[in-house]
Amino acid sequence: MIDCTDITALIPHSGSMVLLDRIIDFDEYTLSAELVVRGDNLLGNDKTVPAWAGIEYMAQAIAAYAGIKSKLAGEPIKLGFLLGTRSYTSNVASFAVGTALTIQVKNIIQDDKLGVFDCKLRGDGVEINANLNVYQPPIESKLETRS
Repeated sequence: MIDCTDITALIPHSGSMVLLDRIIDFDEYTLSAELVVRGDNLLGNDKTVPAWAGIEYMAQAIAAYAGIKSKLAGEPIKLGFLLGTRSYTSNVASFAVGTALTIQVKNIIQDDKLGVFDCKLRGDGVEINANLNVYQPPIESKLETRS
């Protein structure tokens, strides 16, 4: 079983860039996480954070999903990239600081590098849906240097 209490052990982020607070649940295809919107001026101000920050929340949930999968396979955590989003819908323009949000990501399509995830972000009066396209390059092997 993987310890999901330390988010920094699952995603390639550190410090204030770690936005998730807790992994609720995961399985072979899905992950659910929680966070409380922070007012640290990283993505917003001390009162609100724009709703587009939900894309980063979703992307970090996908990174946590990939991190768990890597740990289960005995592999190191890999760097990944958000390629884009499709079908982004939001019923709010911003989140109030202190709002609790739940993120759910579901792996729809995955090969060894590219993936598509169906993502949902929910909170009190908040409903955001999106499909995120992600890319995870292969780990490069160390090159031997010759003298």
